[in-house]
Amino acid sequence: MKTLIENATIVNEGRSFLGHVLISNQLIETVFEGDLPAGFSENVNRIDATGLHLLPGVIDDQVHFREPGLTHKAEIYTEAKAAVAGGVTTFMEMPNTNPQTINQTELQKKFDRAAEVSLANYSFFIGATNDNLDQVLATDVKNVCGIKIFMGSSTGNMLVDNTETLERIFSKAQMLIATHCEDEATIRASSATYREKYGNNVPFTAHPLIRSAEACYISSHGAKLLAEKHDTRLHILHISTAKEAAMFGNDLPLSEKRITAEACIHHLWFTDADYESKGANIKWNPAVKTAADREGVWKALLENRIDIVATDHAPHTIEEKSGNYWDAPSGGPLVQHALQAMLDFVQQGRLTIERAVEKLSHAPAQCFQIEKRGYIRPGYFADLVLVNTNKPETVTKANLHYKCGWSPFEGHTFSASIEKTFVSGHLAFENKGFNETVKGLALTFSR
Repeated sequence: MKTLIENATIVNEGRSFLGHVLISNQLIETVFEGDLPAGFSENVNRIDATGLHLLPGVIDDQVHFREPGLTHKAEIYTEAKAAVAGGVTTFMEMPNTNPQTINQTELQKKFDRAAEVSLANYSFFIGATNDNLDQVLATDVKNVCGIKIFMGSSTGNMLVDNTETLERIFSKAQMLIATHCEDEATIRASSATYREKYGNNVPFTAHPLIRSAEACYISSHGAKLLAEKHDTRLHILHISTAKEAAMFGNDLPLSEKRITAEACIHHLWFTDADYESKGANIKWNPAVKTAADREGVWKALLENRIDIVATDHAPHTIEEKSGNYWDAPSGGPLVQHALQAMLDFVQQGRLTIERAVEKLSHAPAQCFQIEKRGYIRPGYFADLVLVNTNKPETVTKANLHYKCGWSPFEGHTFSASIEKTFVSGHLAFENKGFNETVKGLALTFSR
């Protein structure tokens, strides 16, 4: 049976309007603006969305779901559920698992596993190393979201630091390259200084000084120069500094940009002042930095010099996070609360709901050339989320869906709540419950 979502405030392509969306199987059949046509009498399942906003599902271009090999922290099954509970209908997952996703065999295993258990739509990055160029170049550009290069070591130690290798990858890549940019030499020198001064008792407030703004800029600027030299399609992940943000322009529409950038929720929300209360729970790589850096990232985002908002969802257990500075791993769970965080920013007047939808849904679809997703359009997959902007929700351990069981947002009351999430036309989440018969679909790309 078809489904009609009626009487919603639809937010799409820079506009908000009262309307109705007719879903047939996996796809949006019709978008009605205003009243339904006279005589509309199809036998459909009707969902009354009076007072609710209907948004395209969020597309998160950077998550770490930890499967295979690290499933004590997270799994594709659990984290995809958390994503859908937060209105994220599509994710792109990173290769620093165990084994690493650095060949076609391991890449296919992830696709096969997601087809079995993922409630959300999915794609996976192939990881680059100093010696797997043949595997990278064998990747299907129509079915894989991109190549991930760690130009700075992070969880998983997939550092690519061979200059000749980087030149070859940037010159030969036929698809988008996504980079983690932090200069390894700068970080090692800073780490040695702080270890000598504090031993194992380094305060978490030192994290943005050890993994410094300068380390980020050196690496990001280097990646940008490589991309310009080879005309590579480059996407720089999790920009965290004002100096980096200044590198990007808005002189071209997103569809024509060869170099794009992403901001993450934690770099838009927290500052280094929060380490005193949050400690390891906001220890990410790149680090959360100063208020001035946060404002620089915000300015670039609002000026369309930074194109996308994502999460870098990277869970660890609370026991792992309880170690000293050197032992506590970087990363934290965020995918369930990205949309709610952005709606808080809307309520605060930092951006409009239309701009939030652009950065969370439209821009990722366009940036990665995802086919038929990211918009509320006839013929597109019905990836949709209904939100109640007048129904606050407080984050507690009881309403978390992450396998790790904690969140840096615990105790915060968001101004809006997620009512229903549709994945490829099927109602996957409502009233805090899941329809686990729903399965997400692998993405395809128009490259």
